[in-house]
Amino acid sequence: MISNNDTLFARAQLTTPGGVNSPVRAFRSVGGTPRFITRAEGPYFWDADDRRYIDYIGSWGPAIVGHAHPTVIKAVQDAAARGLSFGAPTQGEVEIAEEICKLVPSIEQVRLVSSGTEATMSALRLARGATGRDKIVKFEGCYHGHADSLLVKAGSGLLTFGNPTSAGVPEDFVKHTLVLDYNNAQQLEDAFKDMGDQIACVIVEPVAGNMNLVRATPEFLQTMRRLCTQYGTVLIFDEVMCGFRVALGGAQALYDIKPDITALGKVIGGGLPVAAFGGRADLMGHMAPLGSVYQAGTLSGNPVAVAAGMSTLKLIQEPGFYTRLGTQTSKLVNGLSAAAKEAGVTFSGDAIGGMFGLYFAAAVPDSYATVMASNKDLFNKFFHAMLDAGVYLAPSAFEAGFVSAQHDDAVIEATIAAARGAFAQLV
Repeated sequence: MISNNDTLFARAQLTTPGGVNSPVRAFRSVGGTPRFITRAEGPYFWDADDRRYIDYIGSWGPAIVGHAHPTVIKAVQDAAARGLSFGAPTQGEVEIAEEICKLVPSIEQVRLVSSGTEATMSALRLARGATGRDKIVKFEGCYHGHADSLLVKAGSGLLTFGNPTSAGVPEDFVKHTLVLDYNNAQQLEDAFKDMGDQIACVIVEPVAGNMNLVRATPEFLQTMRRLCTQYGTVLIFDEVMCGFRVALGGAQALYDIKPDITALGKVIGGGLPVAAFGGRADLMGHMAPLGSVYQAGTLSGNPVAVAAGMSTLKLIQEPGFYTRLGTQTSKLVNGLSAAAKEAGVTFSGDAIGGMFGLYFAAAVPDSYATVMASNKDLFNKFFHAMLDAGVYLAPSAFEAGFVSAQHDDAVIEATIAAARGAFAQLV
């Protein structure tokens, strides 16, 4: 019997490059046919064959309160009934900006946009405009969206300016982008010693989620903050993924470090396209219409999307929310680690807030290089065994996973039971 997923994928490839609208959805890394999702509720979603899966991607982070939460759905329905878009200011935009500024102390003013890429791209432009400098520093393994100057990887030597990692990006676009090793504080010191007065900004994921889950060390971030302050460089935390995912105030609250600018997304949209960048008022004052740094968006602050985000931000402030979320995420990772040990499979895991990482490696990685050294083939086999058992993990060995408030003990236990069978197939 032909699967509806197969049929839809064949149709999609005729009209959409690779059959998908975002590359990781194509299953190219793990092989097989992507699942086309028809509906979702709580910790589950269903594919085109009406097969249910326990979902651990949560729309890549936004579904922190679970899919189709009644409060969020009601807010969206009410907003949609009043109109889908106006191209003019709304009260909802003011309220969500106030909420973000309240919850993230480093943000004094915020500009709403529609995607994480737009947020980080605009944050870079703001940093360059405010400092009058061109060079930026990023770290290998951190993904900051698909803006040209950020699609870059390191050259062959340390402190080497990068080369484009995507066709269509001229070398001139990345000639000012310096790529360093994640969690290498000494390399950062050396870079600033050589060219600190030329660096407009440093951009980093304080908890990386796009080379799997990799935490920054406190020393690394503290060094970064000190050097940026010393050299008048703008420190940008890209918390598009980890913001409101690892803690109510984001990773910066956990590390007790204030960036100059923060990029947010995912959770603040509650499943609809909302992102933002914000920071110190003096920096944000460089933005048009006050200053000379231009940024605009027809659908920025869309009333329906803002309603979804605002209702989600209210839900995650309920007493004990993050304690429960962190407990469930740790239960999942500890249970999977124990199941792997029972089966004799080399495996490790990590959890922070509602994010987790699974690695077919003896120890939790701390850099792009150590992530890349993990056993990708074993992950691919594990992924498909779990998929067959009704558990949907990220279809790549290099993506973090996400737990929602609806992943209760029964869901976690069912996942661990499925993993026991999956690990047994690997030996």
